Amino acid sequence: MKRIVPGLFIAGFWLLLLLKGSVLLFSIVVVVVVLVGCDEYVRMASGEEQKTSERLFLSFTLAIPVAGVCIFPQITVLPLFTILSFFILTGYFFTKYSFFEDNYLRFCRLVFGLIYVGLLGSHLVLLRYLPDGGAWLVVVSAITACSDSGAYFVGRAIGKHKLCPSISPNKTIEGALGGVVAALLGVVLFASVLLPVVNWPFLLFSTILLSGVGIAGDLTESIVKRGTGTKDSGKCLAGHGGVLDRVDSLLFAAPVLYYLIVLSGV
Repeated sequence: MKRIVPGLFIAGFWLLLLLKGSVLLFSIVVVVVVLVGCDEYVRMASGEEQKTSERLFLSFTLAIPVAGVCIFPQITVLPLFTILSFFILTGYFFTKYSFFEDNYLRFCRLVFGLIYVGLLGSHLVLLRYLPDGGAWLVVVSAITACSDSGAYFVGRAIGKHKLCPSISPNKTIEGALGGVVAALLGVVLFASVLLPVVNWPFLLFSTILLSGVGIAGDLTESIVKRGTGTKDSGKCLAGHGGVLDRVDSLLFAAPVLYYLIVLSGV
């Protein structure tokens, strides 16, 4: 129950936000969520206690691309704000260089955080601004959630062949395939209800692709946690760890879906 009740609350809030909330409200919520995720990442990447002011400065810096596309919701401004964030990080290291033992490792970790949380997270906002963007976000959320749940239950039931044992020992090939099937079932349900016109070949292909991309996102966060000696990214989602523990798959899947829609003209 410690996981089920918070999970239902989170899912219900997310659905209401996407289906009934305004784009402005969505942008505000995403900025807040991304800031929390950036703070979690900075805590993991730092390896030791930091001053609160310094940690917040780095968290806000990593979130600049998301804030930028909330103000100017166009893909063309994303490189500008990403480069701005990178230069601020670089300037920060110029002033702090002599205080760190492993400067290059710390610099690489923070730049990766900029890409992982800031750049990829920006596409949640960009996706919301597309026609039927709220519905598409529900669809991609359903794909990642159903894939994750399907992989967990199928893996526990019949999983025998390890997927990436050195990164995540519990993930299996059977579980991954079960996750793809669960994602296909989930997307058929949500797309039929929410999308005014469904391009089924596009949607089914995207679901299979996004299921794999979501697994890659999950494994990527596992790499980060293993590399930083962290069990959970945070504790703010009672029983569910931190924000990054919940959105790791979505951070990877949302940009892929955004570009699939834009490039295909669906």
